[in-house]
Amino acid sequence: MQQVLPWVAFNLLVFIMLAVDLGFFQRKAHAVGMREALIWCLICIFVAVCFNIGLWYFRGSQSALEFLAGYLIEMALSVDNIFVFVLIFTYFNVPARYQHRVLFWGILGALIMRGAMIGMGAFLISRFDWILYIFGAFLVFTGIKMAFHKDTEIHPESNPVLKLVRRFLPVSNVYHGQNFFVRGEAEGKPGVRWIATPLFVVLVLIETTDLVFAVDSIPAVFAVTKDPLIVYTSNVFAILCLRAMYFLLAGIIHKFRFLQLGLAVVLSFVGVKMLIHGWWHIPIALSLAVIVGVLTTSVVASILFPAKPALGPAPKVASIPEEETADENDAK
Repeated sequence: MQQVLPWVAFNLLVFIMLAVDLGFFQRKAHAVGMREALIWCLICIFVAVCFNIGLWYFRGSQSALEFLAGYLIEMALSVDNIFVFVLIFTYFNVPARYQHRVLFWGILGALIMRGAMIGMGAFLISRFDWILYIFGAFLVFTGIKMAFHKDTEIHPESNPVLKLVRRFLPVSNVYHGQNFFVRGEAEGKPGVRWIATPLFVVLVLIETTDLVFAVDSIPAVFAVTKDPLIVYTSNVFAILCLRAMYFLLAGIIHKFRFLQLGLAVVLSFVGVKMLIHGWWHIPIALSLAVIVGVLTTSVVASILFPAKPALGPAPKVASIPEEETADENDAK
């Protein structure tokens, strides 16, 4: 019972936070402003800090430092998600007032997927300790690849999951408000019961994007702790803050030119930590200092040495009109 109670209490807290966000902050679809995003971001960070203090009190400094290190890793890696979210929303020309709805349901799905992945990862590590070496090698490879990867273009039409959706579901050519599905009559197809809107297509891309990033971020947290509760809670708190971070940073994220390099160094460091764990244990305090130092250095360097304005063609945008007159009562 004592092992189950923290999981139940934490998920209840997450449910309350999501209910407050959906019922209070997003009662009506609207473009999220900087002030609203900042308030929600500060709320999420405050709750995470309170949770960390609780860990320190009930489980000791080691668990608290492990959570803090995992939380910082997840928050930093979330920046890569924001880069891709900006590209996806721009490509599909998603109206600003509907972006929060996509991110809300996308993050809700991410919580479920990451919970399953963390459970599977914890099970594999408990049964096969050697799998940490595989995780470590993968993180080092990913870090090196990230350090030299400069291409930020996306090609949604090549996404295999998106192709699968279009194969089995009819997809509308216009937005119907904030709805993911509309009845066939709304598209002039009375024989078809439900039709997916482009907003659902964007949601699928957001979900698959998070799944890809989770393959990197979850093993990275296992590098600092093998406690499934700490891995899960640090992931969830970072995901809850991700939506607000998007609206805060979407317009300026391109200015942090060295942040991707910093993330590459962090991934490589935690990968090396996994690879050498059998011979040399790196204390969690030292790991935390390295992570904070690298990320801070990359942000400060980006501010001191900004990139020159790039001259080139505008990014490709999918022209998808919005159907303002869609009947809300006929939409799912």
